Amino acid sequence: MSQVKFTQTYVQNLDGDGKGHWIRDILEPKLLLYLGKNASKTWYVDYTRPNGKRGTHKLGSAPNVLTVAMARDAARAFLARVTMGEDPGRKAAGTLTLGTFLTEYYFPWAEGNLRTGRWARTLLEENFDFLMDRGVQEISTLELEQWRMKQRRQGKSKAVTVNRKVGLLKAALNWGVKHGLLEGNPIAAITPLREDDSEKKVRYLSDEERERLYAALDAREARLREERARHNQWLKERGRPLLPDLKKAPFADYFKPMILLALNTGVRRNALFSLVWGDVDFERRVLTLRAATAKSGRSGYVPLNKTAMKVLTLWRKQNKASGENALVFPSPKGGGRMDNCNSAWAKLLRKAGIVNFRWHDMRHDFASRLVMAGVDLNTVRELLGHADMKMTLRYAHLAPQAKQRAVEALDG
Repeated sequence: MSQVKFTQTYVQNLDGDGKGHWIRDILEPKLLLYLGKNASKTWYVDYTRPNGKRGTHKLGSAPNVLTVAMARDAARAFLARVTMGEDPGRKAAGTLTLGTFLTEYYFPWAEGNLRTGRWARTLLEENFDFLMDRGVQEISTLELEQWRMKQRRQGKSKAVTVNRKVGLLKAALNWGVKHGLLEGNPIAAITPLREDDSEKKVRYLSDEERERLYAALDAREARLREERARHNQWLKERGRPLLPDLKKAPFADYFKPMILLALNTGVRRNALFSLVWGDVDFERRVLTLRAATAKSGRSGYVPLNKTAMKVLTLWRKQNKASGENALVFPSPKGGGRMDNCNSAWAKLLRKAGIVNFRWHDMRHDFASRLVMAGVDLNTVRELLGHADMKMTLRYAHLAPQAKQRAVEALDG
């Protein structure tokens, strides 16, 4: 946290950089300014509550609603009441609604400090809108239990998804307790649902489906090459510049190399979209997954097999933009980062005659093939980037021979 001498000009000229920042005043060290990702500015006072816990209390917006001088006066008045044994922040927290708590306190912090802050905001606003006008301390575990039952009864979400949503709400309320905004977390006692349903549904390709998928990819490549050839003939007849001849290129476009890489590395779609050539170590045959793009928020490494190496080598030769910071799979529309390829994926599955197979299931396919090939679960866990074995155990039933080998070790 930086510390400066606040002036009206300094505060007015502050501009956001896409991240949240806390700034402390030199003249009144308990006065804080929060600069949001979108350059919003809010005054807070930092204080120690009578019970010994640290807390922050919102004073108001800066700099037009509360000038620097007004904010300092407000902070001093607040601290004077604390010195007299009062806890002004506690009184406000008692009537604090969930919507106000999230919007004015938690979301600005989460979006400025958590990689998943914006995603968390979307999920909380979409799923718990019925609680937004309720005082935080009035929320009960019974309400959350009823909401969970309704979600499961209507088939809207799997247990793992419901747990994730409730977990986000609990984390937000725990943050409020930690920062002295709330007396306690009213749903702290709620326990996660059993996630049996997420363990039973591991979808991977059969050998026949895999052959059909590859055949559909090849057919798509042939179609795109033929369409390019016809278009170039049309351009030639009119004396216009020709487009690159796809018949001489290893791939017709980004789609086949991306699919092959997903099937041979188990990398998530978001990470594939964010890959840059600097993440690919051709000499060591390793793919780096940067913490900024990883779902876990931790960096990881995936070794590349022969198929993945060949795909990346050919695709890099085909790409003009192959600098260290250039995207491996830039969007065909503008060259920026892709946000989806849903249409191409849906068409491919229809051509291949494959149903009930999501993009994420290629990750399950990767793990399932490893387990069925005899790779131990801990190695699979490391390749998938799972923090613990719980998620990886969903593939255990695919390796019954491992248990057989284990008991046979006693025969010797």
